Parts: sequence; C-alpha cells; structure tokens
Amino acid sequence: MKTRPRVVVGLSGGVDSSVAAHLLIEQGYEVIGMFMKNWHDESVTISNDCPWMEDSTDAMLVAEKLGIPFQAIDLSEEYKDRIVDYMFAEYKAGRTPNPDILCNREIKFDIFLKAAEKLKADFVATGHYCQKGETIGADGKTAYQLLAGADPNKDQSYFLCQLNQSQLAKALFPIGHMQKPDVRIKAKEQDLITADKKDSQGLCFIGKVRLPDFLQQQLKPKKGQIIQIPEELAIYQNKQIPAGIAPEDYDQQTLDAISLPIHYSQNQGKVLGEHNGAHYFTVGQRKGLHVGGTGKPLFVISTDTSENVIYTGLGETHPGLLRDGLFVKTDEIHWIREDLKLNIGETRRYEARIRYRQPLSGATLIQKENGLYVIFDQPQKGVASGQFVAWYDGEECIGSGTIY
Repeated sequence: MKTRPRVVVGLSGGVDSSVAAHLLIEQGYEVIGMFMKNWHDESVTISNDCPWMEDSTDAMLVAEKLGIPFQAIDLSEEYKDRIVDYMFAEYKAGRTPNPDILCNREIKFDIFLKAAEKLKADFVATGHYCQKGETIGADGKTAYQLLAGADPNKDQSYFLCQLNQSQLAKALFPIGHMQKPDVRIKAKEQDLITADKKDSQGLCFIGKVRLPDFLQQQLKPKKGQIIQIPEELAIYQNKQIPAGIAPEDYDQQTLDAISLPIHYSQNQGKVLGEHNGAHYFTVGQRKGLHVGGTGKPLFVISTDTSENVIYTGLGETHPGLLRDGLFVKTDEIHWIREDLKLNIGETRRYEARIRYRQPLSGATLIQKENGLYVIFDQPQKGVASGQFVAWYDGEECIGSGTIY
C-alpha cells in the first residue's frame, strides 16, 4: 500500500531540476527521476558534442547521488510531430512560434505527465521558476493558480501560460520560491554534479542550435528584397488612438486599426538590399539584415513569406515597429483561470507581456465575438504574429493567447 505521494521529476541534467528532486525528497515524497530525450539530429547543433547524451548522463548521476530510481524516455517522435513540425509550418507562414511554451503544454505536461501516471505518480515536478497556488474561484470551486517565481530575474511563468487546470493540479514547482544563487548553493551542499553547470540556452530540449541552420532543413534559402518603409506612410495616421476615449469605448474600426498587423506592398518603400529568405526573420529583429549606411538602426517591421519580402523601418520609434494593441482569435484564447473567462462584450484590466522577461505592462482586455483585443497603456515594440501574449493579475498568470 502506497503511503507517500509519488512524484516523477523531469530531470533535464541541469541544476534546477536536480535541486527540485532533492527538495521533494526532503519534503517526504517518493521521487522518481525521468529524463526526456526529445531530439536526435545533431547536424544543426553548434558544437560537436552531443548535448542530450551529456545531459542524460548528468541526470542519471544526480538520481544515483540522491538515491532515487531513474529512467530515460524517448519522446523524439512526439516532439517532432507536435513541436518541430509546428515550428517549420509557423516560420513558413511568416509567423514566429514559441517552442518553449508549446513544449510545456504538449510535452512536459501532457505526454510526459501521461508517462508519469503510468508509473502511478500523483504529481510531476519540474525545475521551473514559478509557483502554484490554490484559491476559491469565481464559480465557488477550487482553482489552481500559476504564480510568478520568487526570483524576478528567472520568473518562468510566461513559459507555462498555456497550462490548464487539470495540468496544474498535477504539477509541482519545488524551486519556485527560491533565488537562483540559492539553488546553486543547495546543489553544492548536496555535492550534485550539476551545481556549477551552465544554464541551457537553446531551443526547448534541442540544445544549442543555429536557428537558420535548423530551419534550412525544410525552408531553403531564397533571395528576396529588403524594403525600407518611411515613417510618413498614410496608413500610420489611421492607427492613432482617439484622444479622451477609454479602450472599452473604441469602435470596431479603431480596434482593428491598432490591433491587427499592417500588410505592406513593395511600392510603399525603397529597396535597401537582399536577404536569404523572409521566413528566417521576425518582427522586431535588428541583427542579420547586413544593411549598412542607414544612420539609425534598421528593424524588421513586417515579413511577407508568400512574396519573400522583408519590410523594415529606421529607428526604435518607427511607427511600424510599435503597436498599441494586438488581437487573439477566439479559438486561440486560453484561460488558465477558466472561472475568470471574459464573456462577449466584457472588458477587464490586467497587466500583460508579449515575451519572456519583459516587464508587465498595463492593458485592457476586450472580448468581442471574433476574439480578444488587448489594448496596451503604452505602445509595444516588435509584436510578432505567432508569439504569445500572457495576462496577469499581480503575480498570477490568468491566461494567454496566440497573437494574430
């Protein structure tokens, strides 16, 4: 008869998950370590070493040191189907995906969770810097909360913004209350091999990858034009917010003008140079254009993958780089807190971010029949289709959506 709750920890071979496992043992859980192998192709990694083999070995040594059972699970097929193919499709369509958010939703807290449940686990745990809370929801039922990590420099709640209530119910984040330096100290105290190991930088569970090399597996280089769009373009006048009107009182035309991406044409600007493929670039990107003599820095403001054209603007204040709002289609809206879901015609104030580690910015959410409008108090730079917007109430991530 099982007396202690059983937890399967996703041991990545890094210090965070190693300390997470140690803390769970201290707290009296029955702990099993599991390493996820998600990637086979070494042809696009930056260094000659084999990152997953090294990580797998480190994970096994940590499990051995902690005295817990260990196994590796090969999820590379599922990872290719759900993450890699999705990435290729998104880049091909001119959108910018976030594989880390999808990896958490589709792999760690779905396929991995199901594998853990086959081992009769009560919970799965990861080394994420975020916290979990419980409250009584607006519907009177228990609601699980996704809360920011205590270390503001490492808070990873944004990467988990697509989790649902059933996934959160089974999740534990043992290091979420800690600061990163304290995690390393704890690892050294336990003499764990990962104590001084550098944090991984690459794509989720792929490792250090050159993104263009990775994308070139399916998306071949193709010469196209780089076009500079002037600041005085007439279309920018239509995107100005009417003075003295609250966002919830904007008419549909205003909402669409400030929230939907602009579609440019080649005759609206001048040709500056050539690129190797519009699908390799994203809105807000500055590096990799290889265009000199412009004075101010040049930023990507739009990509057209069907015509293979990149549109750019000069300087950080170019109106094509800044957006006052964004739009999320109805089927792309996700509420972690389902009890707080907006009904059609409702508006609510939250704080929001459109990328990891970006400071939260005040925003008004407006739910319409066709989807959700997020209108920011301050213009946002580099709003890219395919990325995720996440909205917060204080420390709690309430929901998220894919930017149209």
